[in-house]
Amino acid sequence: MDYKATLNMPKSGFPMRAGLPKREPEMLKHWEEMDLYNVMLKKNEGKPRFALHDGPPFSNGGLHMGHALNKSLKDFITRSYAMRGYYTPYIPGWDNHGMPIESAIIKEQKLNRKAMSVADFRTACHQYADKYIGIQMEGFKRIGVLGDWEHPYKTMDPGFEAEEVKVFGAMYKKGYIYKGLKPVYWCYHDETALAEAEIEYQDDPCTTVYVKFPMHDDLSKLGHLDKSKLSFVIWTTTIWTLPGNLAIALHPDESYAIVRNDDNGEMYIVAEALVEKVMAVGKVEHYTVVETHPGNFYENMLAQHPFLPKTSRLVLADYVTMDSGTGCVHTAPGFGADDYQTCRRYGMDMVVPVNDQGRHTDYAGKYEGMLVEESNPVILNDMKEAGSLFASEEIVHSYPHCWRCKKPIIFRATPQWFCSVDSFKDEACAACDDVRWVPGWGIDRMKSMIRERADWCISRQRRWGLPIPVFYCADCGKPVCTDETIEAVSALFAEKGSNAWFEMDAADILPKGFACPHCGKSTGFTKEEDTLDGWFDSGSTHFAAMKKDQGFWPATMYLEGLDQYRGWFQSSLLTAVGAFGEGAPFKECVTHGWTVDGEGRAMHKSLGNGVDPADIFNENGADILRLWAASADYHADVRCSKAIFQQLSQNYLKFRNTCKFMLDNLVDFDPAHLTKAEDMPVLDRWLITKLNELIEKVEQSYNDYEFHIITHAVNDFCVTTLSSFYLDIVKDRLYCEAADSAERRSAQTALYLTLSTLAKLFAPILAFTCDEIWLAMPHTAEDDARNVVLNDMNKPFTAYALDAETMARWEHIIEVRTAVNGALEEARAAKVIGKSLEADVHLTVPEGDVFLADENPAALADLFIVSKVELTVGGELAVKVENAAGTKCPRCWKHSLTPNAEGLCPRCAEVVRHLPDLL
Repeated sequence: MDYKATLNMPKSGFPMRAGLPKREPEMLKHWEEMDLYNVMLKKNEGKPRFALHDGPPFSNGGLHMGHALNKSLKDFITRSYAMRGYYTPYIPGWDNHGMPIESAIIKEQKLNRKAMSVADFRTACHQYADKYIGIQMEGFKRIGVLGDWEHPYKTMDPGFEAEEVKVFGAMYKKGYIYKGLKPVYWCYHDETALAEAEIEYQDDPCTTVYVKFPMHDDLSKLGHLDKSKLSFVIWTTTIWTLPGNLAIALHPDESYAIVRNDDNGEMYIVAEALVEKVMAVGKVEHYTVVETHPGNFYENMLAQHPFLPKTSRLVLADYVTMDSGTGCVHTAPGFGADDYQTCRRYGMDMVVPVNDQGRHTDYAGKYEGMLVEESNPVILNDMKEAGSLFASEEIVHSYPHCWRCKKPIIFRATPQWFCSVDSFKDEACAACDDVRWVPGWGIDRMKSMIRERADWCISRQRRWGLPIPVFYCADCGKPVCTDETIEAVSALFAEKGSNAWFEMDAADILPKGFACPHCGKSTGFTKEEDTLDGWFDSGSTHFAAMKKDQGFWPATMYLEGLDQYRGWFQSSLLTAVGAFGEGAPFKECVTHGWTVDGEGRAMHKSLGNGVDPADIFNENGADILRLWAASADYHADVRCSKAIFQQLSQNYLKFRNTCKFMLDNLVDFDPAHLTKAEDMPVLDRWLITKLNELIEKVEQSYNDYEFHIITHAVNDFCVTTLSSFYLDIVKDRLYCEAADSAERRSAQTALYLTLSTLAKLFAPILAFTCDEIWLAMPHTAEDDARNVVLNDMNKPFTAYALDAETMARWEHIIEVRTAVNGALEEARAAKVIGKSLEADVHLTVPEGDVFLADENPAALADLFIVSKVELTVGGELAVKVENAAGTKCPRCWKHSLTPNAEGLCPRCAEVVRHLPDLL
């Protein structure tokens, strides 16, 4: 007879091969048809809210691995909270305005923006942004991200723009926004100011120079010296800024030496602490320190500019250091923030000898019309020929570059709009104390960046941006921004969008009869032509999207990359505190690292080391991408490569096939009839106790957002606890006991609780696979069988838990089993046995393991997967393996000393006897 037909080996239909690239799109379609996101929200309506506010990606390109990591992490969090009893709205958003889109359409569509009307150019930008919103949205959906895709927020939408104007108005009203002439980061390639968050530093080679500024007026303090041979020596790495020099800054309290070159009689004034270093650079071997004076001795003296007909004033500044240069700091207020403040303190006029295009103006004399980089070698050569150059060196230094065009920028004074961060820095830092930062050092980074930052330059000389809602009075020329004007502009943008600003006259925007609040006249008004910094756009999303559209504030969480401490996190914090004074717009702030290649390098087209998320979808499936995002410690850089995805695919298959085994063995199981704890074999309760430990660990890890701990814990549970131990042992019980026997039903109960738990615990990460498992498994009346995410995660099954003493004993049992397995392997290698059921084991255990003597010998044999165990207590642990005595049962393959006529062991004979239809 075919005894295989008498075994309990049903098939669930759950495929071993995942086929995710084909299966996932079908599941996505089903989720959309059932409106899964809104069903999930409906299920948790009225429960505590957990709102992750989406940091808007820029809509200027396709999906990349950074997007995939970011959106996967967000989905893990919203799903995990939804499955723990929280109401979890997630509204995706996009950042739309800014230079990257202007640059892209000019390049791709060959547009001449200067020949187009502003409105036409902005319309082209709008269409470009919309195109990539659609592309990115489809990619995010393909990853399995649940959200309100029908109603995303966009910073270019009229409703958003109308609210952002109010944020600007609130900050203007408090006096935090002003217009001033001061140095800002300036990209002369794109002709616009830049924010700190739009700067990238790269190593650039440069010529650093030490330049002599001859003494012009010593205020009659150094009459005993030959002034014709006396010079201040300054040091700079930016030769092109020298035409803008107005002053030389010294530290008031540091000592400055007058050093005589004993070879030519020249005298140099430099910091005493730097004399040796400066003389070495200038190759001055023979010198004498003539005298020393504190820096304040030289205040208000005048030096002659080395190549322009003007003087340079000696000023004092505490920021002058003695760690580099000469201690005499070249000061050009048009090109440096410290320089600007120092010269302003001394009442000096602002000079900006470089125009918007990065070319010298007529103020620079013979260098007029030259690009700044073109003038460097020319000025250097002129100083050499004139004898003004003390020394020069070739170095490599870290220099700021434009984040978009990647070219070097300059620091240049231009009329710009600023947000006075100084006015509310203390409040902004205090707001950080009420936020949970993950990692914990985030609070220190944010506070230090706020404290150390300059005022925020919020104006841009671009067309594709939100117009700065300020008017200018034709009579007094002063800027006008009042509650009344803000209300008028906000209503206009809400109705017609911000293009109307460029299409309408000021008179048509302002209320009829509006008068200047400064001079009282109403002759006429003009409009500001600059647009707002894109960081002001995205920094206003908490008000213009979250509060307006979703009706709550603050968000529970912001989650973005590490660079957003100086970007979105900071701009959001500053607008919230500056405009509304209500603290941070988020309760928790979580950051992740960069995505890099397998060797830890940044991914660039030029290196050919990029990974396209679409390739992962099409080859491995989105769940493998999600597993990648969850498996690494994302607080550091996250590596991705083909080898990494291959390894993750193996881990995925182990999880899938472990679940398939449990599904196959639950086909005939009704979870409405679980075996009670008191009726369970200890082995089954041991598994559930281990499962309880996993539940607690995973729940804590979801609370801590440590997803890599979850993936590793689940993988270890599947490999070590299930496959290598429990499932290996209970196969005999599942396959060979009577289908409805108490022993088999107990094992099925343990499997059901385990599978149900794993499907729920891992569902936020493996969204597709866990739902596939959920749809294939049996359910109770309390389950929502439509989708796994509509169910709460399981809590520990405390009624089944074993006590600590029993669990400790089982640790000993597992150690003994490991020793038995080792002996079986040796016997197999020596050809004593083939399969383990061909063995009888004689086991000696020490007195400490005497409890094993109380175990049923048959249960021990099942535990070790052998036919018989004889136990002796006393002495060291020892294992002896012999050929199993008796007859091999043709059904279960165990050896029996009392087989029936067909060779069946007593257990199998009894089972088969109750299957008359198969006889």
